[in-house]
Amino acid sequence: MITRKALEAADVTKMLAAAESEAVRNGWAVTIAICDDGGHLLALKRLDGAAPISSYIAPEKARCSALGRRDSGVYEKLINEGRTAFLSAPVLQGMLEGGVPIVVDGQVIGAVGVSGVKSTEDEQTARAAIAALA
Repeated sequence: MITRKALEAADVTKMLAAAESEAVRNGWAVTIAICDDGGHLLALKRLDGAAPISSYIAPEKARCSALGRRDSGVYEKLINEGRTAFLSAPVLQGMLEGGVPIVVDGQVIGAVGVSGVKSTEDEQTARAAIAALA
């Protein structure tokens, strides 16, 4: 049997607060999603002014990152470089930069997805959330 870490509600709350703080500090209207390692949504927060569509995109970025065990932007890059077959990948719909896996002791235990501003800013916000676990 393998013993592994898992996100607790307190972890999710801490990450959500850190991501919100990063977004507010920068004046970014975003939606923040946090999921477990199976891509199941644990938290979603749409900040004031965030576009309604971002509440659909952020969870998909998180899910893509958790299930793929890598940044969701990796898929976007592959598609942009011609690997358009990834567009038909089952389940993975958020293949855009802004989803980042949460890695603890070498294992992915979840992911954070952010949507609403430039993709690099989405990713910066997601990384701020993950840094709060340290």
